[in-house]
Amino acid sequence: MELQSVKQRFGIIGNSPGLNHALSIAIQVAPTDLSTLITGESGVGKEVFSHIIHGLSPRKHNPFIAVNCGAIPEGTIDSELFGHEKGSFTGAHESRKGYFETVNGGTIFLDEIGELPLGTQARLLRVLEAQEFIRVGSSKVQKTDVRVIAATNVNLLERVQVGRFREDVYYRLSTVPITVPPLRERKDDIPVLFRKFCIDFAEKYKRLPIQLDEEARNLLALYTWPGNVRELKNIAEQVSVLTREKLVTAAEFQEFIPNGQQSSLPMLTAGHNHTAEFSERELLYKVLFDMRNDINDLKKVVYGLVPVEDQERTDTRHGLADHYSEMKPRGSDQPMVIDSKKVSPIVIEESLSLMDNEKEMIQRALKKHRGKRKDAARDLGISERTLYRKIKEYKIVE
Repeated sequence: MELQSVKQRFGIIGNSPGLNHALSIAIQVAPTDLSTLITGESGVGKEVFSHIIHGLSPRKHNPFIAVNCGAIPEGTIDSELFGHEKGSFTGAHESRKGYFETVNGGTIFLDEIGELPLGTQARLLRVLEAQEFIRVGSSKVQKTDVRVIAATNVNLLERVQVGRFREDVYYRLSTVPITVPPLRERKDDIPVLFRKFCIDFAEKYKRLPIQLDEEARNLLALYTWPGNVRELKNIAEQVSVLTREKLVTAAEFQEFIPNGQQSSLPMLTAGHNHTAEFSERELLYKVLFDMRNDINDLKKVVYGLVPVEDQERTDTRHGLADHYSEMKPRGSDQPMVIDSKKVSPIVIEESLSLMDNEKEMIQRALKKHRGKRKDAARDLGISERTLYRKIKEYKIVE
């Protein structure tokens, strides 16, 4: 099937090389039953690719279901995917079929596959390898004929390296990998997409389609679009509804851009909103960097390597000023003077465990914001859902 006809059929707008390459792979793999892993930042349209693969496959007349693995609680996800028997757990008043049973013969799309618990990954591996599963609370093996398409906006190989994702599941899923490019790498597609969204919303709300003046179009091109196509569509809807004039100026359009950010500079992290959500690896780096600075400051105070006024500022910041003022030799009213040349170097052992440092930083953030997870997550630079998972993982008592 030709690329252009696929775009028209599934409403794909754009002609960037990265987009065309991803579509070409999807078209080629669709007639097969190979498992496919779709990667890309949040909001790039990964689910659309799952519909393309299913719609062009021999299974197109059979069921298709999309499952957000990150939205299902860990305690119930096995039951949702594989079903359960009556009485298998509290609240299981009757037997229930799971998705792999109800979608037999069709396609299942597992979005945010990186959020699957390790136990569930082991069950999924059995489906991928042998096309069979066992309901929760049962010992009977059941067969299923389901094609699995997975998607993620995180680096699964990094999770494999830290023991958060099974290596065998990763390689089973990524038989054919497809990478959907972010919107900032599709600069020429942005004006066309924005125009299409504005026309659609004009028809929906029975208004005249808005247009951008030249300076506003420049802002449209310069903004980095961390939320990708989803964010572009959201802003197009806002502009279509909230502006009074048909022609939108740069000053008016800038009001709809979050925090007035229109820089075309590279983002700090790929795949995340740089004001709200960092990768876990960057959070760990942040923890280690902050702790190293604190320890270095303390060392300088003890060794007497910084001027008095700098010591006072450092002492105040670390809450040590009162402590040093009380340090006096026994039988003397004069403060103790430390000569750095006569003092043996003091070795302050630092914990090099990333888990310990990350746990401590989370505890400090929760204490700082008095247990308010939303504020603590924002301060840490991670999503509230990731914070909730970390609290549970480290058994942090709030």
